[in-house]
Amino acid sequence: MPEKYHIEVKPTSPRWTPVGKISAIEKDGCFGCARCAKKSCVYDIYRNRKFDSKQMCDTIDYLCKMCFRCVQECKGRILSRAVNPEFLQLGDQYWKPNIIATIWYQAETGKIPVSGAGYRGPFSGPGFDSMWTDMSEIVRPTRDGIHGREYISTSIDLGRKLVRLEFAKDNSLISMPPPILDIPMPIIFNPFPWGKINKNVRLALTNAGFSLGIPMIIESEEYFDELRPYDSIIMPQFTPKSFETHKNILKRVRLCEFIYEDSIMNYVSKAKEINPQVIVSIRVKLNKEAEVVAQQLTQEGAEIIHLYADYQGKEYEEASPRFIKDAIRKVHLRLVEMQMRDEVTIIASGGIGLAEHLAKIIICGADGAGIDLPLLIALECRLCKRCTNNLSCPVEMENIDTKWATQRMINLIGAWHSQLIEVMGAMGIREARRLRGEVGRAMFFEDVEKETFGQLFGGRQKDGK
Repeated sequence: MPEKYHIEVKPTSPRWTPVGKISAIEKDGCFGCARCAKKSCVYDIYRNRKFDSKQMCDTIDYLCKMCFRCVQECKGRILSRAVNPEFLQLGDQYWKPNIIATIWYQAETGKIPVSGAGYRGPFSGPGFDSMWTDMSEIVRPTRDGIHGREYISTSIDLGRKLVRLEFAKDNSLISMPPPILDIPMPIIFNPFPWGKINKNVRLALTNAGFSLGIPMIIESEEYFDELRPYDSIIMPQFTPKSFETHKNILKRVRLCEFIYEDSIMNYVSKAKEINPQVIVSIRVKLNKEAEVVAQQLTQEGAEIIHLYADYQGKEYEEASPRFIKDAIRKVHLRLVEMQMRDEVTIIASGGIGLAEHLAKIIICGADGAGIDLPLLIALECRLCKRCTNNLSCPVEMENIDTKWATQRMINLIGAWHSQLIEVMGAMGIREARRLRGEVGRAMFFEDVEKETFGQLFGGRQKDGK
């Protein structure tokens, strides 16, 4: 049995008081009871609360766990809670406040958030919410636990695979196996779509990737000499123009990426001439042409195809864009139909915000996922996008400490690793490689709705038509 992959998480407090989900309200009228309800708080939030003079806020809004014990026990009824309007302003329609708060918690603690009292999220909705995973293998989770039962592997392979071995008449092997890289998590670090990415942040990303064994894509123009010790996980990204200027990096790395254009396989060949062992990924925009492009690249010998959607998981250049899970599923099924799916590695990125999204995109047919914004949120980003207008960052990303940022990202991936094991264990899947395309372990709302009501009412209609 291979050595278990373990991520060492460590509590890492935020630099800034996170925006709390609720506001603690206290009005006049205290009875001065000998046994104050505040003292019964099991989390000691009233004792630990502070006033953050820099942000002009009370830390109780973040510390409160919303058990409402103090609200119920206060005899004067002076304590109450209300939703914090600032919390509701976080993110956007896709990166909702709860996703941001979950990532903050994971980056701080390295633990899976426990909501308690059952699942309180949506059971249907757009995006990944319309997909449910089969948890029927959970029998006695509180007694057995998932981690201690048996080994569950989260490793995947990056690279092209042979579909068969060929031998000569003297039984010598003719087939030359292409280079393959085994990585311990089905994740690569994707470039951020925006944000103030200074040298400290890049070093933190590299440190975290190196500690975790996770490859990190970096534009070849952004590569600097201090990254050399980490070349084993560096994945320089080239355009045909930047290739001519920075191709010497290829001699030192195991992975690289090219942005797709019509003649891109010529540049892949040039990269192989410089370093025959380098594994090349081709970055393809996810749109209606993606299925044809993926098939063509696979036939031409591509090793990795990296399909990327926008930061909200929508495909590009379409009036009614598909969500990434639907588009990836189409690409996967097309390659299965052409009997070439096992030859190539598919990476999907865009809109992957939670650990369950990682499991779901693999079920839809990707081998792994590229993540970006969750890493930025782990560094306390509030997705306000002020930096895109050259305005100041409310959490001063430019002053970030490398060691602190590294641990926050390790904590986040540690929490995702634990949660992915929990999800796969609950599905009865013992290996991430086997999870790929395993739609028998999932249900899709659209399919369930069609099977249940479609025969009675016909197909779903849009805009009243």
